[in-house]
Amino acid sequence: MSIKKTCAKKKCCCKKSCVKESKMNVVQKILAAHIVEGDPEVDSELGIRIDQTLTQDATGTMAYLQFESMDVPHIRNELAVSYVDHNTVQIGFENADDHDFLASVAKKYGIVYSKAGNGICHQLHLERFGKPGKTLLGSDSHTPTGGGIGMIAIGAGGIDIAVAMAGGAFHIPTPKIVGVKLTGRLSKGCSAKDVILKVLSIYGTKGNVGKIFEYYGPGVATLDVPSRATITNMGAELGVTTSVFPSDKVTRQFLEAQGRGKDWVELVADKNATYDETVTIDLSKIEPLMAAPHSPGNIVTVKSMKGKKVNQIMIGSCTNSSYRDIRTVALYLKGKHVADDVEVGIACGSRQVVNMLVEDGSLAILIKAGCRILENACGFCIGAHMSPRTEAISLRTNNRNFEGRSGTKSAQVYLVSPETAAAAALTGKVEDPRKNAVSSVPAPKKFPIDDAMFLYRNTAGKGVKKTEIVRGPNIAPVPKGVPLAKSIKGVCTIKVGDKITTDHIMPAGARLKFRSNIPQYAKFVFEPCDASFHDKCMANKEKGLANVIIAGESYGQGSSREHAALCPMFLGVKAVVAKSIERIHRANLVNFGIVPFIFDDAKVYDKINAGDEVEFSNILEAVKGDGKVTIKIGKNTFTATATLSDREKHLILCGGLLASLK
Repeated sequence: MSIKKTCAKKKCCCKKSCVKESKMNVVQKILAAHIVEGDPEVDSELGIRIDQTLTQDATGTMAYLQFESMDVPHIRNELAVSYVDHNTVQIGFENADDHDFLASVAKKYGIVYSKAGNGICHQLHLERFGKPGKTLLGSDSHTPTGGGIGMIAIGAGGIDIAVAMAGGAFHIPTPKIVGVKLTGRLSKGCSAKDVILKVLSIYGTKGNVGKIFEYYGPGVATLDVPSRATITNMGAELGVTTSVFPSDKVTRQFLEAQGRGKDWVELVADKNATYDETVTIDLSKIEPLMAAPHSPGNIVTVKSMKGKKVNQIMIGSCTNSSYRDIRTVALYLKGKHVADDVEVGIACGSRQVVNMLVEDGSLAILIKAGCRILENACGFCIGAHMSPRTEAISLRTNNRNFEGRSGTKSAQVYLVSPETAAAAALTGKVEDPRKNAVSSVPAPKKFPIDDAMFLYRNTAGKGVKKTEIVRGPNIAPVPKGVPLAKSIKGVCTIKVGDKITTDHIMPAGARLKFRSNIPQYAKFVFEPCDASFHDKCMANKEKGLANVIIAGESYGQGSSREHAALCPMFLGVKAVVAKSIERIHRANLVNFGIVPFIFDDAKVYDKINAGDEVEFSNILEAVKGDGKVTIKIGKNTFTATATLSDREKHLILCGGLLASLK
């Protein structure tokens, strides 16, 4: 990848005088203005400056506890926003206490605080804060939503957010840039959700680590910003670092309609820009698609599923909760009623969206049609409410359909577009939305602006020093890592298969309320796979034995939840040996001092059993050197490799990022 530390135009992402470069794409231009460590021509890892950060309440509490431990008086990046959108249902004191903690931290350190009920972080950030050409780091894996307006927006663990707020660099693998050329125009009844499902059908959910997808071509101009954001949002399911659209006239119109025209800069690929690989998608040939259980990459056509009985339909989430999406559903349901035997719930992405639906009559249409209007929050997407009945068929417009994520393990969840969801709502069966397609929703010329539920904007970046931090009894200290030992003896405490997600490792839903209390939350590590994992780990720790995780391909898919590394660290997990590990989770493992090994010969995986004794005789030397370690498990001796940068080696040797900072 060729990146020069210059940009192509005088009015560009870095707003500096730049020299002419004729072959840069959008990703290269943004990175060129933000690289602070590493040379993309020779280094496998780059350090980039982060302009903006965001957190949500499920990850933010730990991120801010970590930020506090750094003894920085206030944030040092341009903007930090703390959103409350995940655990807004108050069952017990824990969530409410955490929200008070988040608000007090925001006030003290100069962070903007978005109250519960204001909306979903990615939708809100797109509307009110995102800027083309900027970098955004968020403690949520769907932060790439910001790529819809031309940002390099990346999901990461909370500790990485803390470092970025303190002014530190964020590190990514030097990316391979995949150019996705869009041509044509979507037909009536098809939408952006079908586009990203098409991309997933081509690339799948694994094997894309270290890549950034950039969309370009004449078809881009036919997609409004909410549609682009849907595509970049669900690009997270590809396993890529992020996805990006150019900032063009469509972007400008969106920002002007939001009253933020001054934030717009043009940012497009140069005429002769090149990519590491390319694929062309003709939008006119896209048909309605679905992701069948239990993976976003299990793509089928709506046509092939036509007539399948549906029990529940959930519309919303950070993927499809914009005004464009919900207004489209209202047009499908206008003057009609949902089928008697189907439950339909709708969660808008923000108060702005709700206000617009009130003004144009859409909300009344949805209520009269028999829809349940839910809070502007993540809710059903993370299994925090609206779990389906036993063995239900649930169509959902969110981005993940992992087994059990809805809160009902036996449910069959299909990911669909708002159009497909609306068509099914009327009959209680899967229907082709093109049959009675409605007209496309035009981009609003002006959005109603109401920022009343964003607190502390007047002290953003500075904070109020005398603010007392509110700490409820559920907020526990951050556990500390310990330096890596010369050798490790332990037990293969668990062996898991392919595509193990962070939801498998650290359950969401009702368990998320313990996110601020690691000793308590750690009791549920691997609960869906082996409910006795916690007890086994604690017993091994008492014996002075390390715990080791053996895994298949694509270990750690899904959420950026750093607890999926932090809680195992607390339980004495020292290493993961897998066939492959996904980017965000791998980074989190390193951040908490757990060595991420990859089998040199994947066939060895079949010879290992849970409960086998394990010994890493030269692990310290391996981490300091080329990463290759000799492992003895039971009667088998084999090798595995942890390919680490010098920075990552230092973190693991110290016992993690916090330990290294201290």
